[in-house]
Amino acid sequence: MSSLKFGTSGLRGLVTDLVGWPSYAYASAFFRSVATTSGSGRTVVIGRDLRDSSAGIAATVANAAAAAGFEAIDCGALPTPALALEATRRGACAIMVTGSHIPEDRNGLKFYRPDGEITKSDEMAILAALGDMTQVGSIAHAVPATLEPDAIGRYQRRYSDVFPPNLLSGQTIAVYQQSSVARDLLEQTLTALGAQVALIGRSETFVPIDTEAHRPEDLAFVRRTMARGEFDALVTTDGDADRPLVADAAGRIVRGDVLGLITARYLGIDTVVVPVTAGSAIEQAGGFQRVLRTKVGSPFVIAGMAQARDEGAKSFVGFEANGGFLLGSDVAIGSKTLAALPTRDAMLPILATLAATREADMPLADLVTSLSVGETASDRLPNTPAERSSAFLRQLSQESFFQDFFRPIGAVQAINEQDGVRMKLNGGRTIHFRSSGNAPELRCYAEAQSIEEAEDLVRWGLAAAAAAMNASDA
Repeated sequence: MSSLKFGTSGLRGLVTDLVGWPSYAYASAFFRSVATTSGSGRTVVIGRDLRDSSAGIAATVANAAAAAGFEAIDCGALPTPALALEATRRGACAIMVTGSHIPEDRNGLKFYRPDGEITKSDEMAILAALGDMTQVGSIAHAVPATLEPDAIGRYQRRYSDVFPPNLLSGQTIAVYQQSSVARDLLEQTLTALGAQVALIGRSETFVPIDTEAHRPEDLAFVRRTMARGEFDALVTTDGDADRPLVADAAGRIVRGDVLGLITARYLGIDTVVVPVTAGSAIEQAGGFQRVLRTKVGSPFVIAGMAQARDEGAKSFVGFEANGGFLLGSDVAIGSKTLAALPTRDAMLPILATLAATREADMPLADLVTSLSVGETASDRLPNTPAERSSAFLRQLSQESFFQDFFRPIGAVQAINEQDGVRMKLNGGRTIHFRSSGNAPELRCYAEAQSIEEAEDLVRWGLAAAAAAMNASDA
């Protein structure tokens, strides 16, 4: 059975299941589906991250484009939001070859129509077109894609031309380069905006930086780096640079939803759209006219921004617990305008967060403290098939079950079933269970006033969920 499947952001699976015919077939199915629904020109821009497998898969995608009658434009290795920006500029489709933050033995494809990220209905259309295809013995060699080396430069100028050149003057920033596709771009952009930059941790082998579920070795590296006392902050991104990671001077990593909160406040946004996994501080401390909650995944956040636009919001953004920030509307930066880019982006929240600390004239840690954002924790039960976790979630939504289930830790005050089951408990705590969108896992998220209490809630939640599922299996 193939590991390839659509999750919360594109197609992902094992490299061994993606190289060759499968990547050719999925790309071809995308071209078939978009040709019948977009009514646009037949051009596709192609990008990739720095995994060893990505260049070969990108070449296969270009072959599929040529066979489908699309002109293929090779933008090389660049951030996903940079590729999306280039697709918008050209009115073209886009395919990004990336596994984002997952290990190097896996990879994936992110698809963009000329009007933006594909929706869940677009995924169904791709799968329908895929089902009509028959595997060929070999993939014919196609005309090489046309090279476009300046797409990444246009993305960098998007920020350096709009923000003032002294935006970050006086700040010393550590750029953790690792294998991020934005590792050189971060240095160039921060330097152009006045920061003193120190480059650390460059790696020629892929490092799976997850900006939401941090590996112990990544946490230790950040703490060791910042213990030197030389830097105001540390910044980096996941593999394809659509999710940011920012740490304060003490080496504490700022939660992704808090980065989004700081960024939206800095930009003066009216309406924010966030998934149910984002912290409740967004309503409590944000000062926004409206907060819309969605299911987890950028397609749902994008749909929420479309709703905000249709309902007359003057300015609107989306962001996620992983830190990815989606600029849904144009915003004014002084006398200039930063154009909308409604796909996950790491650069904007990094720049805006650093700029907000300078504007407030306080260290990043103090800025976060001033927002009273509380603490969150999360973990997962691996090797939990979707049908097993779904049965548990159905059971958990029933009052006759959840009252007894949660009795050991407190009283349930409210329930939200927008994506899984999210319970508001007494004492300002929440606990949230949901099935993973791209792995056989049951995920648990908790929110409390202290990190110890949040972590205790997650440990209890996963143990209690495992016991409940085992009891049902018996």
